[in-house]
Amino acid sequence: MSAAEIAAGTGLADAGGGPDEISRRLESLPASAAVWRLVILLSLGGWFEVYDLFFTGYIAPGLNRSGLLTTTTQAFFGFSGIGAFVAATFAGLFVGTFFLGFLADRFGRRFIFTWALLFYTAATVVMACQTTSEGLLLWRFIAGIGIGVEIVTIDAYITELVPSRMRGRAFAVNQAVMFTAVPVVAALAWWLVPIAPYGVDGWRWVVLIGAAGSMAIWVLRLFVPESPLWLARNGRFEEADRILGRLESAAGTVPAPPATRAAVAPTRPVTTVGYAALFRPPWLSLVALFMVFNFCQAFGVYGFANWVPALLVEKGITVTKSLQYSFIIAFAYPIAPLLAASFADALERKWIICGAAAAIAVFGMAFAQFTVPALLIACGVLITASNMTLSYAYHAYQTEVFPTAVRARAAGLVYSMSRVAAMFSGFIVAWTLREAGVVGVFGLITAAMVVVIVAIAAWGPNVRGKPLDM
Repeated sequence: MSAAEIAAGTGLADAGGGPDEISRRLESLPASAAVWRLVILLSLGGWFEVYDLFFTGYIAPGLNRSGLLTTTTQAFFGFSGIGAFVAATFAGLFVGTFFLGFLADRFGRRFIFTWALLFYTAATVVMACQTTSEGLLLWRFIAGIGIGVEIVTIDAYITELVPSRMRGRAFAVNQAVMFTAVPVVAALAWWLVPIAPYGVDGWRWVVLIGAAGSMAIWVLRLFVPESPLWLARNGRFEEADRILGRLESAAGTVPAPPATRAAVAPTRPVTTVGYAALFRPPWLSLVALFMVFNFCQAFGVYGFANWVPALLVEKGITVTKSLQYSFIIAFAYPIAPLLAASFADALERKWIICGAAAAIAVFGMAFAQFTVPALLIACGVLITASNMTLSYAYHAYQTEVFPTAVRARAAGLVYSMSRVAAMFSGFIVAWTLREAGVVGVFGLITAAMVVVIVAIAAWGPNVRGKPLDM
């Protein structure tokens, strides 16, 4: 079922059955410098979110060397290992996406975009000061809550600021900008994790450097407006009209006369939709599909991304060399989405996702077989490129299928399943690595990708070129 059909069936579309005037005007915006500037600014805000999320894997050897955590544990749910650190991260992300995704729907994209980042930055600083595994895991969990809220907010924000014909490219650029954080954190980990500058563990420096840089959000937020769609949906039509008018003027288009704009101001009451409604028709089928998808895709993305150095060490490569190879592989994170932007809006989103999932499975099994450094790095780059193609496509996909009234909470709800999967993947990958080695880990990832392909190919809706619904 399409987003338009869902909106119509719930009374969230306008009286004429089509998108609201704000949505129509947004859809007619050209791909101007002003629109791209907003995408870049939001992506820079998300840069720190990715830095914080991805240092999990890169500081793992440092956590092990410092004696705080071990690489593997005897017990499946061992809370003294790296798997527990990964699990704490994603447990927090689950709480943030599942329980708190509604915050951006209630208080606005801009407000939550700012405060969620400040929340998880503060928690990360406290985490970097911990000297026990219990304290480390607790504060990593708390930081994860803020990261989860931020992820959902940025996705909804970008979806509502660009017309459908450039949404795929916008998310590809968004991912490219944000994921430049990965080679940065990889380089810092390669440099700092093996040493202890001024007597402070190198992994702590990696964490604190990212937290210090995130204060730039106070500058970024001054240049990012609230989502016009969110404002209009919440009865603040004049503000929405003013923001959209500025975007139209910056793009060189002529805004509609004020009298005309006033005539189409929405008169319907604002409808509040709770979580329970998402588990009933007409949203139930979409929610179920994307829950299954997110649960499985997380094994492909984080089963590799969070374990690159550890997987390399398991193949007999030293810690220093593994971090060096991981640093080289990390350059695929920002480059791959830029390359994918060339076909991001030319192909239907569901088929991009299926193709990327198939590539993850193929290149993953190749990685498991190789031992030559050059081949390992090449496969690692290709796996990462496939992961990033999958990532930009589904971040756009799972927000544009839902209407504005429930976009953040619905996206947060389904995305939370990837947090659950990633949380348990820490333990599952650690156990599989011990029992079946690297081949077993990629066998697990391949099985998850098969489910992704079948689910999205069979039941995924077509979205290319369709406007957003209110």
